[in-house]
Amino acid sequence: MARQSLAQDGVRNGEAIELGLREALLKDGRQLLQNLYAQMELAVPNNASKPGEKCHHDRPLQMHSIFGPVQLRRDYFYCPATGQGRFPLDEALGLVESFSPALVRLGARAVAREGYQAASEDLAALAGIQIEGRQLHRLVQQVGPRIAAQLEQGIAEEREPIPVMYIEADATGVPMVTEERAGRPGKQPDGSSQTREIKLGCVFTQTKPDPDTGLPMRDFDSTTYLGSFETASDFGIRLRQEALRRGLARALKIVFLGDGAAWIWELARVNFPMAILIVDFYHVAERLHELCQDLYSGLGHWAERREEEWKQMLKEDRVAEVIAAARRRWQDLGGAADDWLDKQITYFENHQSRMLYKTYRDQGLFYGSGVIEAGCKAVIGQRLKESGMFWTETGASQVLALRCALKGNRWDECWDRLHDSHYLKIRVAA
Repeated sequence: MARQSLAQDGVRNGEAIELGLREALLKDGRQLLQNLYAQMELAVPNNASKPGEKCHHDRPLQMHSIFGPVQLRRDYFYCPATGQGRFPLDEALGLVESFSPALVRLGARAVAREGYQAASEDLAALAGIQIEGRQLHRLVQQVGPRIAAQLEQGIAEEREPIPVMYIEADATGVPMVTEERAGRPGKQPDGSSQTREIKLGCVFTQTKPDPDTGLPMRDFDSTTYLGSFETASDFGIRLRQEALRRGLARALKIVFLGDGAAWIWELARVNFPMAILIVDFYHVAERLHELCQDLYSGLGHWAERREEEWKQMLKEDRVAEVIAAARRRWQDLGGAADDWLDKQITYFENHQSRMLYKTYRDQGLFYGSGVIEAGCKAVIGQRLKESGMFWTETGASQVLALRCALKGNRWDECWDRLHDSHYLKIRVAA
C-alpha cells in the first residue's frame, strides 16, 4: 500500500507512511508471536497432569503484548481435592494477569516517569501500545512489591577495593489521602498534616578527583537509592544492607553525610560506626545565617560581616572559635538558658566534630549532601509530589520502588532477575 501510494501520489507525508508501516509491522509481530506459541511441539515446563489433577485442553486467552492482543490456547490443570488450578504456559511466559512481561516492563517504566494516564497516552503515541491508565495501575500494584524485593537482591560485580563510599539519608513529605494521615500532627492551621514522611537513602562511590578542578567527583552512574515509610531504625538496617550489597566491606574509606536531624545521626551511629560523619556544609551555612541575623539584629551590615567571617572560619576547622564567639555575643545580650539563640549555638556544639570542613577537603572528600537533596527532588518529588496528587502508603511505595530502580540505574538488572531473562536471538535473513 505504501509503495502504491508513493507511486501514484509521490512523496507527500512521510509521517503517515512511517506510522502506517509501524502498524503493519505490529500486525505481523502479533501473527508471528501467535504462531510461535501455537506450535504443537512447544515445550512448556510442568505441562503434564500431577496426581489428582484433570487436564482441560485449549483454554483460550487474549494475551496483551507489545505488538497488541495475541490469541493463546493453553492447557489448564485443575485439582478437585485442593480446588487449585494452573496454566503452565502462563507461568512459563511470565504473564501478569493477561499481560506479557515485556509489556509490563515497558508500562511500569512509563509509570515510573509520569502519572498513569500520561503513561498510557505516551505508550500509545511512542510505541503504538494501547493500555489504559487503570490497567497500568493494576499492573504496578502487582509488580511494584516484586521490584522492591529485587532492589534488595544482587551483589555488585566489582571486586576491587573502593577508595571512598558515601552513604546519605534524608526525608521529605508526600501528600497523602485523608485516611493515611488521620491523627498525625502537622503544619496545617488546625495542627493536622497534609503529608507523610518518606525516608530516602543513597549510596555512591568516589574513585578519583575531577581532573580539571581537583575537587571530589562522584563516580559516574554509581548512585543507588532506596526509600520507604519505615521507622528510622528499620530504614537504617535496610540502608546498611544496601551499602553491604554495594561493597561496604571493600571500602577503604566510608563517609556518612546528612543534615542536622537527630534521627539521621542515630541511624549513622548504629549502622555505620566506622564512617567519617559529616554535617552538610550548606545546612550549616543556613543555620549560621539565622544565628548571625539573630545575634546582630538591627545592627546594619554587622550580621552579614560576621556571617562571612564565621563561614570562613568553619572552612578552616575553627568551629570551636565560632562557637566561643557566638557564646560571648549571646552572653553580652543577656541570653537565658534554653532560649532560641542558646539552642542555635547548641546545634553547632553538638555537631562540631562533624564540621571539620578543611580536614574533609584536604582528604578529597565531599562535605555537602547535595546527592540526597537532589534525590529527594528527582526520585520522589518529580513523581510523587505533583499538583493534585494524594497517595496511599501502598500506592506511593509501589511507585517509589520503580523510581528507585529507574533513577538508581538498576532497572534492567531488577527486571532481568525478576524474570530470569534468557533472550532468544533470532537472525532474520535480509
